[in-house]
Amino acid sequence: MLDPSLLRGQLAATALQLQSRGFSLPVAELEDLEGQRKALQMRTQELQNLRNTRSKAIGMAKAKGEDVAPLLAEVAGIGDELKASEIKLDDLRARIEAIAAGVPNLPDTAVPVGTDESGNVEQHRHGTPRTFDFAVKDHVELGARHGWLDGDTGAKLSGSRFTVLRGSLARLHRALAQFMLDLHTGEHGYMEINAPLLVNAESMRGTGQLPKFEDDLFSTAVGEGEAAHKRYLIPTSEVSMTNIVRDEILDDAALPLRMTAHTPCFRAEAGAAGRDTRGMIRQHQFEKVELVGIARPDDSDAEHERMTRCAETVLEQLGLPYRRMLLCSGDMGFSARKTYDLEVWLPSQNGYREISSCSNCGDFQARRMQARWRNPATGKPELVHTLNGSGVAVGRALIAVMENYQNADGSIAVPEALRRYMGGVDVIA
Repeated sequence: MLDPSLLRGQLAATALQLQSRGFSLPVAELEDLEGQRKALQMRTQELQNLRNTRSKAIGMAKAKGEDVAPLLAEVAGIGDELKASEIKLDDLRARIEAIAAGVPNLPDTAVPVGTDESGNVEQHRHGTPRTFDFAVKDHVELGARHGWLDGDTGAKLSGSRFTVLRGSLARLHRALAQFMLDLHTGEHGYMEINAPLLVNAESMRGTGQLPKFEDDLFSTAVGEGEAAHKRYLIPTSEVSMTNIVRDEILDDAALPLRMTAHTPCFRAEAGAAGRDTRGMIRQHQFEKVELVGIARPDDSDAEHERMTRCAETVLEQLGLPYRRMLLCSGDMGFSARKTYDLEVWLPSQNGYREISSCSNCGDFQARRMQARWRNPATGKPELVHTLNGSGVAVGRALIAVMENYQNADGSIAVPEALRRYMGGVDVIA
């Protein structure tokens, strides 16, 4: 959530910045609501002061033995008006907060202006795509052998955009996740977390999934009516891990706090209909090794670079060509102020596809969560900065390994970094 002062004192400038994200701030409505709020708040304060003054006068009159009936009647009238004013003031604040909850983060000054992915800027590339001397198969064709990758059974069990993995391919998928966790907890110093996959609405609000993206979430409820307990399946473990610090004041010595988790992720609207629905590119259920950082405000830019390098290291150790993209203003996620995407080379598509997205959210999520640290320079609690990134998406890493390491006979070489997780197997066939 943006700093409320931006929507009060810098409304026009804020609206202009948000236009670069393709977001139209309802300036006139906010100005009207804010004008009403200010006037009503002043009147409410006047009524509170008047009631206090008259209450004191009643006490003094009683002490003197005077008739207090007129004063009591006056205070009763003030109380009725005050109660009505307070109710209306709460309603105005709720309407302003509802608008504010749907406003995305402001882009960092380093973010290029653009409307969609065509405005993203390439930062660098690593690795050279392999040249094949045979017809390249995509991951669906490679996985069809031996029923390794089975979309039909996934659809029978759950519907479209679900997949069953079997045998050596299922083991390779598991090996990728174990490799990533070991790398991030070992070399990169992240703390492994095992957190809930079902979270409450407050957690979803904290990281910005609610209220704006409720239609993209899977939810479940136990009980009926008002007694029902609604929970949401996480779209990423960013939600669970980031909310660990909700309503907390962290010691300076605890920062930066770096966490990682391997979890299933659930997204009800995983891409537009007809796009990437074949195979495992876009699934309603997929797995990720997620990275989350909680940092001091002055350190978050450096932490963002570090996090992105951690994700790049995964691809480099797997021997997968990739490129880093700086996302433009119109292509960033709702909570992000700056995002790098890592795109891995997929031979079947003769192009790069996203496999990781690393974002610095600044204090946007922290303000929603009231996640703070005690600044030793001031002794006062201040908002932390939150960061998150894929380190990386396990299913897409599997696709990239299958396609980049395929052989002419349809077998798949196992990257050296994964062989110890595969019992020493160097080819699956």
